Amino acid sequence: MLSSLLHVGGGGIKSADIRQGALLPISSMTGFARAEGTVGRFTWSWECKSVNGRGLEIRCRLPQGSEELEIPAKALVAKKFKRGNLTLGLTVREEGGRAQYEINEPLLRQLIETIGGLKDNTAGFQQPSLDGLFAVKGVVEAADGADDPEARNLLKKAALEGLKQALSDLAKMRDDEGKRIKAALSDQLAQIAELCGRAEATAEAQPDALKAKIKLQLAELLDSELRALPEERIAQEAAILLTKADVREEIDRLEAHIEAAGDLLSADDPVGRRLDFLCQEFNREANTICSKAADLELTNIGLELKAVIEQFREQVQNIE
Repeated sequence: MLSSLLHVGGGGIKSADIRQGALLPISSMTGFARAEGTVGRFTWSWECKSVNGRGLEIRCRLPQGSEELEIPAKALVAKKFKRGNLTLGLTVREEGGRAQYEINEPLLRQLIETIGGLKDNTAGFQQPSLDGLFAVKGVVEAADGADDPEARNLLKKAALEGLKQALSDLAKMRDDEGKRIKAALSDQLAQIAELCGRAEATAEAQPDALKAKIKLQLAELLDSELRALPEERIAQEAAILLTKADVREEIDRLEAHIEAAGDLLSADDPVGRRLDFLCQEFNREANTICSKAADLELTNIGLELKAVIEQFREQVQNIE
C-alpha cells in the first residue's frame, strides 16, 4: 500500500526522492530572449517571447520586405520547442542613410475606385483619410533601390543565425524556470502521497473498522420497526453501506496516479499534457473521498488533498 510509496524500503515512489527532485529536468513554457547584431549598414534585433499554450503556436512580426523569413523562422522554432505560444519580433534599421520608399500607385488607384463605389452605394459612408489609405499594407513599399540583393541576402543569413542564438537563450530560460517548477511539483507530489497515507490510516479505510461500523448500523436497523425486512433487502442495504463508506479503492487509484506522475517527472520528453490529464484523475479521486467521508478527519484530509492537487495543477499548466 502507501507505505511502499512513502518509505525508502518500498518499491514505488519514495517521498525523499520526490522532494530532492533528483530526476531529469522539465521545461517551462514561459520565457524571453533577445539577440541583435549588425551586417553591413543594417542593424537587426530579435525579441522572442513564450507563454503557455495548449500546443505550439508561432507568430512572426517581421518588417516589410522580410516576409520570406517567416517560414524558416517557424521551422527553427518547431525544431526547438513542442508547446507554447511564441511571438518572434524582428526589427531592422539601416545605418548611415534614410530608407527609401515609393507609393504603389496601381494599388492606391484600385483602393480609391473601390471607395468611390462604396460611397455611392453605402448610406452613411465616411470618406477615409489619406493616412488611412497609406496605412494599407502594400500601398507604401521600400524602393527597389533602397538596398541591393546581395546586402539583403547577407542580412537574411545574419538574422536567421541571430534567431538561432535567441531561441537557444529562450530554451535555456525555459529550462531554468522548469527546474524551479519541478521542485514545486516534486514537493506537492510528496504532500499528496503523505495525505494519502493519512487517509489510509483513518478508520474508514480499515476493513475491520468498516465491518464493525456496518454491523452496528445493521443491528440498529434490525432492532427498529423494520425488523421484518427480507434477508435479500438487508444484504442490499449492507452492500450500499459498504460502498458508501469504503474509500480504499480511491486511495489505491491515487497511489497509482502518484507513481505515474513520478515516472512522468523523470521522463526526457514533454510531459505537460499527460500531467494535466493526471491532475484531472487526482481531483476526481479526492472529490470521491470527500463525498464518501463520514467523519471530520477524513473530510479534512480530502479538502487538504484538493487544495494541494489544485496547486499541483496550476504548476503543471506552466510546463511544456
